[in-house]
Amino acid sequence: MNSIMPLLSQSARLPLRFSCRIRHFHIQQKKLAVELTRIRYPNLKRGPYANVCDADISNFEKLLPGHGRVITDVNELDGFNTDWLKTCRGSSQVVLRPKTTEEVSALLCYCNDRRLAVVPQGGNTGLVGGSVPVFDEVIISTQLMNNIISLDEVSGILVCQAGCILANLDSYLKDHKFTMPLDLGAKGSCHIGGNLATNAGGVRLLRYGSLHGTILGLEVVQASGVVVDCLSSLRKDNTGYDLKQLFIGSEGTLGIITKAAILCPQKPNAVNVAFLGCDSFNRVLDVFQKSKHMLGEILSAFEFMDAASMDVIQKNLKMHNPIADFPFYILIETSGSNGNHDEEKLNKFLETMLSTQLVNDGTVATDMSKIEAVWSVRERMAEGLMHDGYCYKYDVSLPLLKFYSLVEDMRRHLGSRVTRVVGYGHVGDGNLHLNITTPAYSHEIMDLIEPYIYDWVARHHGSISAEHGLGFKKKQFIYHSKTKSAVKLMQAIKKLMDPNGILNPYKTIPDAS
Repeated sequence: MNSIMPLLSQSARLPLRFSCRIRHFHIQQKKLAVELTRIRYPNLKRGPYANVCDADISNFEKLLPGHGRVITDVNELDGFNTDWLKTCRGSSQVVLRPKTTEEVSALLCYCNDRRLAVVPQGGNTGLVGGSVPVFDEVIISTQLMNNIISLDEVSGILVCQAGCILANLDSYLKDHKFTMPLDLGAKGSCHIGGNLATNAGGVRLLRYGSLHGTILGLEVVQASGVVVDCLSSLRKDNTGYDLKQLFIGSEGTLGIITKAAILCPQKPNAVNVAFLGCDSFNRVLDVFQKSKHMLGEILSAFEFMDAASMDVIQKNLKMHNPIADFPFYILIETSGSNGNHDEEKLNKFLETMLSTQLVNDGTVATDMSKIEAVWSVRERMAEGLMHDGYCYKYDVSLPLLKFYSLVEDMRRHLGSRVTRVVGYGHVGDGNLHLNITTPAYSHEIMDLIEPYIYDWVARHHGSISAEHGLGFKKKQFIYHSKTKSAVKLMQAIKKLMDPNGILNPYKTIPDAS
């Protein structure tokens, strides 16, 4: 990229102190007790489920023999009961750690017979309270279900257990010249089963599409303990209903995913990242339009951050801005099979952006350490926001022409009552991450935000959840994005597949009653 380096005035000062892209967020915070969800939401009513007793613990220990597989220690339970954002906390008395599908089946059969409510939990990195108990549900953790079963090096089809950590899968695949079709900031902690259950999007969706297209098969255990084997590794199978699609995005309410067959693309031979500054969001959209035209098939990610986002990175994480200060920043990634070809295309694209003044400044990274450094600016955003105190997180899809208007409207609506309103996200697929921070949680602030934000999104024909799911926090707002008839059908499917309602209750869809 030497021919454009003079145009990229800050390119020489890309800092090397950024953290590696693969690590998950580790925040040094004071250990404060998180308020119990049932206390924070006093109108919640516990469902008609049994309470765990000593006999249940004894039976669980028989079903899961061995040390550390049935956890009842109060100190150990806290991490499983509390979500990553420290906004939801349940009071489960037991965590179960199966290793096999057969063990999951036995546990669910027992819990269903006893009417014990269950929460499936992977890496517990969810942001809508979907992976932790609301009351005292039994937690079934997939931590020990972490085996890679097979990789077909001709087709690129990976079969693995649901508890495999996303970063570990990606590392394994790279050793075999493949890569995961999914990538997100929590990759160092999140489990593939949780990714599938929430239909996670991430930064590679622009290039590889959603999980609905890259998952070829699933093995799932129903509430009754029945194992549904749809673990096909065929690209084409047009025999009957495509049942696996029911479980992708079902957030653990229809069954527990135990195995997956994933179609993995070839690892790109060449990756480049550009970090650019723009004067307006309209110019961000112009650059996106030009990038699709000029970069075409090598464009793999197009992310944006606003100035408030960069302020979080600089002040809360003490990281440096790799370029000058601008109202908006763009991160573009290209990946392909021919380094010279990709470099030439990116070079021409950046020269055009600078000469037409759509972009005012930028820096380019071509070696992996600097690529990871640039990505960390975007991927450590969630970590940085946590340092403000409490973060109200929203993940919406909107038409691109209305994309940033929501951020501006929320700033006007909330004014000085909040610490900051931050907008960043995936321009490539119309996914905005809107974050509002305050020193501590406030019912008054929550009432100002909700349902205002959901009404706004519905009015502009968006979705109230682009990739995080509905979980506990957004369940009651589903009608802002789905019709009554659609929700009624979902409720009927839930009743059919989980008649006793033991799987992840209080989440995702309203009760039929």
